[in-house]
Amino acid sequence: MREDSAYPEASYYTATANPHKAFPPLKGDVKADICVIGGGYAGLSAALHLAERGYKVVLLEANRAGWGASGRNGGQIHPGQRRDQFALEASVGKDHARALWDLAEDARKLVTGLISRHKIDCDLTPGLIHCAHKEPYVDDYRAEVDHLREAYGYDLIEFLDHDALAEKVGSPDYFGGTLDRGGGHLHALNFALGLAKAASSAGVTIHENTRVTAIRRGKRVTLETASGSVSADFCVVACNGYLEDLLPQVASHVLPINNFIATTRPLGDTEARDLIRDREAVSDSRFVVYYYRLTADNRLLFGGGENYSRSFPADIASFVRPHMERIYPQLRGIEIEHAWGGTLAITAKRMPYVTRLDPNLYAVCGFSGQGVTIAPLAGQLVAEAINGQMSRFDVFSTLKTPAFPGGTLLRYPIMALALMWFSLRDRLPV
Repeated sequence: MREDSAYPEASYYTATANPHKAFPPLKGDVKADICVIGGGYAGLSAALHLAERGYKVVLLEANRAGWGASGRNGGQIHPGQRRDQFALEASVGKDHARALWDLAEDARKLVTGLISRHKIDCDLTPGLIHCAHKEPYVDDYRAEVDHLREAYGYDLIEFLDHDALAEKVGSPDYFGGTLDRGGGHLHALNFALGLAKAASSAGVTIHENTRVTAIRRGKRVTLETASGSVSADFCVVACNGYLEDLLPQVASHVLPINNFIATTRPLGDTEARDLIRDREAVSDSRFVVYYYRLTADNRLLFGGGENYSRSFPADIASFVRPHMERIYPQLRGIEIEHAWGGTLAITAKRMPYVTRLDPNLYAVCGFSGQGVTIAPLAGQLVAEAINGQMSRFDVFSTLKTPAFPGGTLLRYPIMALALMWFSLRDRLPV
């Protein structure tokens, strides 16, 4: 999927973006210690942390910094990994699962630390509620809270029964859930723009509207574009759902999918409190997750529905509306003032794909909806690895992340059928 290089006009984030400068396209042939491809959270974090270590870094972005999923997502900060600790313990063992939990804790602290250290104005707000949309799931939520408290010493999470949840979230759709005070939410695009500003201030040379057309691997890596090239000792590829044909062996491990968000007109204080009393972010147990929150100017920002093609619906507001009204029937017919979509990348096991392809070529992608926290961390881990510290990088890189069946050509139709089945299962009563 391609769009114009400007930020999506229909996005709430575009309408409320902080003032920011544009970076010039690459012209001519340049040399660097490290070239980063991709101006989202992962690429910007890698570039920033590498520049802070003294490397000469050039970052190439096909559109604008934060143009992709990093500037379009729901802005939710989720502690933990995309898979819960019970599932991770069963698949990789307790020791590796513990290391993954520790990395996730590092990730959420990294996000808040970057915001604080670089004074990024992005409406950071604490609190995350996760809701069970089927009654049999409630016991699993209670068990998860107990397990995180007892086995991991994580005391920021508590169980909410039906009545406690109903006091916080004004929806009839849920049976119970959890409140995680370690989570939260932020303005997704302003966080990305703040990282870009921080990276530039640290000495990173950023080139926007510069699409890499080929990667020439060797003792030095050469990145070719329509208007020039970059030759570097190391290369970091951080394109996530927008990788396209750049590295087929990486693309086979991730599936780009489109997700859609809408925001309502501004709500009155009472209207807003009736939806989410204490302004936490909210997500639920559906396979195709509903996620929503109140913005700084009291709109409901609601994410719901996805598709598995290379195009967006013609009317995104109408696509999202029935999902939003299912959760909040009281909003039926409310004005929707912004509606947009974005492309993220999932992996078969919903864990990030973090790999070293050559001694001097790294790739990070497949954040599976957990990109606000895990993508900046992945960038930091690559910076550590290039600097000779592999231990945290290897916690991710040693995960077995299988390629999707059908390769890059047939993965869409094959996986679309599977994902549509899970979407149907969301709507079944049990």
